[in-house]
Amino acid sequence: MTQQTEATTENADGGHGGSARAIVAALLANLGIAVAKFVAFLVTGASSMLAEAIHSVADSGNQVLLLICGRTSKRRPTAQHPFGFGRDRFVYGFLVAVVLFSVGGVFAVYEGVHKILAPEELTSPVWAFGVLGVAIVLESFSLRTAVRETNAVRPAGESYWAFIRNARAPELPVVLLEDTAALTGLVLAMLGVGLTTATGDGVYDGLGTVAIGVLLIAVASVLAVETKSLLLGEAATEAVQRDIRTALEGGEHVESVIHLRTQHLAPEELLVAAKIAVRHDDTAEAVARAIDEAEARIRAAVPIATVIYLEPDIRRAGQPSAGERSSSSAPGSSTSEG
Repeated sequence: MTQQTEATTENADGGHGGSARAIVAALLANLGIAVAKFVAFLVTGASSMLAEAIHSVADSGNQVLLLICGRTSKRRPTAQHPFGFGRDRFVYGFLVAVVLFSVGGVFAVYEGVHKILAPEELTSPVWAFGVLGVAIVLESFSLRTAVRETNAVRPAGESYWAFIRNARAPELPVVLLEDTAALTGLVLAMLGVGLTTATGDGVYDGLGTVAIGVLLIAVASVLAVETKSLLLGEAATEAVQRDIRTALEGGEHVESVIHLRTQHLAPEELLVAAKIAVRHDDTAEAVARAIDEAEARIRAAVPIATVIYLEPDIRRAGQPSAGERSSSSAPGSSTSEG
């Protein structure tokens, strides 16, 4: 016997209003910075300025992608996509990593190597310094917004790196990494232009450009790994799984949890599938009531549990509980679930 209950939760911001503010702040900053960097490149001829301009264009495109996925992910489920379109946010997050890698990182490395092989003297470097200074100020404001929005949802005591690794919503980690990379890249560009101006050797400008490209490739690789994991389907965090087990076993008619599986259908949508042990002499009516009550307890404890499948069963002698099963499982071992 399997009972399914689905609940659709909608809100005005699609579940990521804070990240939407961070995305818009980053988009506005990057659009203005991109124009200024292109002007500075045309005046100075600095390859690091061109790399930074392309970087800002790539970042702007990425933020547009993130805003688009905020809309498309809210489409209602269809017969072909019965669990909805929440994973659009994971797909677009992965596309951001691809764009940052190819358009930003690879282009910067190519341009930097070209300038190292054929260095050119800079003209009017004061333009480059002025634009880079303004860009650092604007990117700092954008990063401050991203940090503020992150702190509003980041668990107390959790580092920013752990937040990036554990977050199920991709938008804030993407903006955090992009803004951090942008500020670091601006500093590298400043060093490249400064050393070229001081020495008259254009190789330093090329080296700064290559460093920017390597930085962007590294950030894009981190984003690709994290968003790929989300695309494949990540389980709920250990804390959330503990809450679900507690909720399931908190009723009178559920003896224990035989096994539990969870998967994020979207950052704020969780699928819960569990086999629960009931008494062998319970009637069908009692079992159905126990399932209804268990689902209500799960939703109260974990509101993002939008799809719940519960299967009642009789615990067999020697059969481990869900907690015992997860703690005793070792890499390479197999577990049979009936």
